[in-house]
Amino acid sequence: MTRVLRRVAELRPLVAGWKRQGRVVALVPTMGALHAGHLALVERAKAEGGPVIVTIFVNPTQFDNPEDLAKYPRAEAADLERLAPFAVDAVFAPPRDEVYPAGHATTVSVRGISAPLEGAHRPGHFDGVATVVAKLFGMTGADVAFFGEKDWQQLQLVRRMVADLDIPVRVVGCPTVREADGLALSSRNLRLSPADRARAAALPRELTAAATAIAVGAEPDETLAATRAALLGAGFESVDYVALRDAETLGDPVSGRPARLLCAATIGGVRLIDNLPCGT
Repeated sequence: MTRVLRRVAELRPLVAGWKRQGRVVALVPTMGALHAGHLALVERAKAEGGPVIVTIFVNPTQFDNPEDLAKYPRAEAADLERLAPFAVDAVFAPPRDEVYPAGHATTVSVRGISAPLEGAHRPGHFDGVATVVAKLFGMTGADVAFFGEKDWQQLQLVRRMVADLDIPVRVVGCPTVREADGLALSSRNLRLSPADRARAAALPRELTAAATAIAVGAEPDETLAATRAALLGAGFESVDYVALRDAETLGDPVSGRPARLLCAATIGGVRLIDNLPCGT
């Protein structure tokens, strides 16, 4: 049976024992409400051959909207059931005061990469992400950590932070897991009505069409504008951005470097994000 630990003082002796044996410790950080996308990360972590820690912690500092934090699903018992077939070595599910004890006063901020796109629309979000990920790396002593490519900007931010702070963790990005109609798996999808869920498939469909068009020479600005219009026409209430960016820096695309097409749009009151590789 998987061990569920709440305190760092319980976790560290376990990790120290693994390290004495020369084992590579893998980490899958999550906020719970696990779905097939998370489980794909766990499966990839298991393939490393060493012990696997899954963290479950709904991080309050990355929510700019208190209502969004309150609505975030919490279902630890169901999460543990979903993890059972993978026989992970530990689930670390700390209470808030273990991660942010009284007097906590340190925040990690990654400049530049955190400013555009999600950073512009969710002030403080990436400071919260960087801080909690840095803490989880320190708490778990992980050697390698797995993140989904669906949160592309987050993945690049974590990579930048690890490089800048010399954190000895190898960061692995894993492909986005999608439903049959292409919609990226997300716990937010459960909040969509059946009609809105059907309409939401326009997001991956239009992004794919745009990425294909740009790759064969279509003018990017016109293509992005057309994509925005198509999403609004498909039933999305708003489109925060459809942007073509440098895949690593999230700045303006540079000829000869990988680029990424990223989008955030709201349907049925639920904000969805997605991204795809895109030629320039």
